[in-house]
Amino acid sequence: QVQLVESGGGLVQAGGSLNLSCAVSGRTISRDDMSWFRQAPGKEREFVAAIGRFASGAKYSDSVKGRFTISKDNTKSMVYLKMDVLKPEDTAVYLCATDRLGNAERWSQYASDPRSYMYWGQGTQVTVSS
Repeated sequence: QVQLVESGGGLVQAGGSLNLSCAVSGRTISRDDMSWFRQAPGKEREFVAAIGRFASGAKYSDSVKGRFTISKDNTKSMVYLKMDVLKPEDTAVYLCATDRLGNAERWSQYASDPRSYMYWGQGTQVTVSS
């Protein structure tokens, strides 16, 4: 059974930092493409960051580029999202997702699409106060 469990969310002031973690079981994440998405109340699920299994780097949404960093530890089966210079508009539930998207070209094209992922965690709430 595949399980993804996020942690590390909380309340932080604007300009502050948070480190999110996602513990994955039932999958070998060295073979997986991992991503973080977020969803605010009344809004669609939004891509945040992705890291591919081909170690070809990471990709980020324009809204978080330069402030957030995605990483993973295959030996611990963990995925992380380091969030710096947080803004009130970053307030949302943050979810990690995993699946195998195919080759590097497909990852590049589909990693930011939530429909690409079958496995999701329940999410962790991040609230940024102004």
